[in-house]
Amino acid sequence: MNAPPDPQTDPFEAAARAAEEAIRSTSEKAENVIRQPVREPEPAIEREEALIETAASLSEEGGAIAPVPVFEEEEVKSDSVLREPEGGKGSAKPEKSSGASKPGRLARSTAFFSIATAASRVAGLGREVVAAGYFGISGPMSAFTVAFQVPNLIRALFADAALQPAFVPIFTEQIEKGKYREAFRMASTLLLLVTMVLGAITAFFILTAGLVMPLFAPGFTGATEDLMVVLSQILFPILVLLGITGVVVGILNSYDRFGAFAISPLFWNLTIIAVVVATVPLFPEDKQIYAYAIGVVAGTVVQLLIPTWDLRNTPFRFTFKVNFGDPNVRRVLLLMIPVTLSLGLINFNLLVNSFFGSLVNDEAPAAIDKAFRIYQLPQGIFSVAIATVLFPTLARFANRRDFDSLRTTLAKGMRQIIFVLIPASAAILVLAEPMIRAVYQRGEFNAAETEVVATALFWFAFSLPTNGMYLLLSRTFFGLQKPWIPTWIAGANLVVTAVGSFLLYKPFGVAGIVAATAIATAVSVVIQTVMLRSRLDGIEFGKFLFSCGRIVVASVVLAGVSYEVWNLLDQALGRGLIGQIISLGAGLGLGGIAYVAVCQLLRVPELDQVAALVRRRSS
Repeated sequence: MNAPPDPQTDPFEAAARAAEEAIRSTSEKAENVIRQPVREPEPAIEREEALIETAASLSEEGGAIAPVPVFEEEEVKSDSVLREPEGGKGSAKPEKSSGASKPGRLARSTAFFSIATAASRVAGLGREVVAAGYFGISGPMSAFTVAFQVPNLIRALFADAALQPAFVPIFTEQIEKGKYREAFRMASTLLLLVTMVLGAITAFFILTAGLVMPLFAPGFTGATEDLMVVLSQILFPILVLLGITGVVVGILNSYDRFGAFAISPLFWNLTIIAVVVATVPLFPEDKQIYAYAIGVVAGTVVQLLIPTWDLRNTPFRFTFKVNFGDPNVRRVLLLMIPVTLSLGLINFNLLVNSFFGSLVNDEAPAAIDKAFRIYQLPQGIFSVAIATVLFPTLARFANRRDFDSLRTTLAKGMRQIIFVLIPASAAILVLAEPMIRAVYQRGEFNAAETEVVATALFWFAFSLPTNGMYLLLSRTFFGLQKPWIPTWIAGANLVVTAVGSFLLYKPFGVAGIVAATAIATAVSVVIQTVMLRSRLDGIEFGKFLFSCGRIVVASVVLAGVSYEVWNLLDQALGRGLIGQIISLGAGLGLGGIAYVAVCQLLRVPELDQVAALVRRRSS
């Protein structure tokens, strides 16, 4: 039996002592299992996987980020006796080391995570619809867009997105070695450090917002600029909340607890919607956008409270006996550097769009942002899913120096991504305006605003396939343990985006700014492809072009069928909400059927591959 904690010992020491006692008391059981052949851990690969996983699933909505769990049954079985148990309130009752129960639980967790993520995306779209109905893409909405993007950029640099992938591998490493005091103290130190640093940054930006914020939107003047400044001061406190959330979620992930975090973005969106609906009538018309900012802060508080409450189901206990000189803390901070740069550059791209958008007119930043939300749906559903499933395999082949298998897997992944994203692009190109009208056009969002947002979405469509490949190719560099290469390429992407936007925003407005983003993404993919071809002795480019040609043919058929069906039903049913849903849904559905039929006729092998990949992810 476990020795009871000394009543004179603080809760932190009691938790650490109980955890260590549990490991000692179960050592004989562990030895019996460990004597079986067990694959040695691959900390370097796990660390790089965590880095790219977080970067890939970057939340454009501003919520905290955690890696999507990808589990291998072999790893779970070997790890089940080494991982600290999940007894509540410091309990250290050991888990049974059977290979069946834990894999089953983790599989259920993965399924729950996927469902919760899908629900969050639906709620996020609902949030955008509600916001569009209240605020349209007017000056106040553009002011909110920039005011939110700036703290979101700082969050990516210093808070959850950059912190988690560096923290989780080291915290887990300490736990698996039985060094609970060190692990708990490191986490506690980081919690205090994050709170102090991000608190100082928040205070600085709040006090200097009047000087700093206009630098990000030089085209704003008068009331729009003043509103942007005040909104940023309301929003900047989310930095501290998200920083704390990053460490808390990292601790939960280290104990294979994903449920609380999985549902927290859903409640983030639902809280925002509730606050907006409840408080908009309380403000005068020119200040109603304050309700949206207050809703974001309230939602972020809820998003922190949910995973924090789940900490009671882990042995972790916070302590004020911290050590800022802890070498593990320094390791975490050093590991943050490459992912911080990568994520920062991604968010700078969004700010570049808003920067030049503000020079077009007051509506442009919000118009680009609204289009980006729709553009992200196929990107998040398809390319992220494919890259997530393939990445562990790519990393293992890279670790074994099996470049033939790595090359084949990468080439298949590239063809699978264009198989789903080229037709998605084709659908957007012909139905951008009906899509925007059906999703946004109501309340303050009028027909003229639909046309502007649809223009942005049309040009975003050109970058959909290349952006999907960009994600997969970047993961391949991480699998090869070359994290700085995608970082430098991301820097080049930012430069091309900025130069292109500068050259195109005056003659073409919103279309020119978004087109610059598409050009930059294409350039980045070309650079990645050339560099990987030299390192892998080719990437089956001939097969890629052959598949691409057949997929383009099928996508042209999809575009034609989708447009004609939509146009016929649109004329028959009119522009009411139900009529739009039916005409748009029928157009996309029948277009998709036509696409699959043509792919079968042309014997496109990716059709069967993607179907198998979807079955694997949902099983």
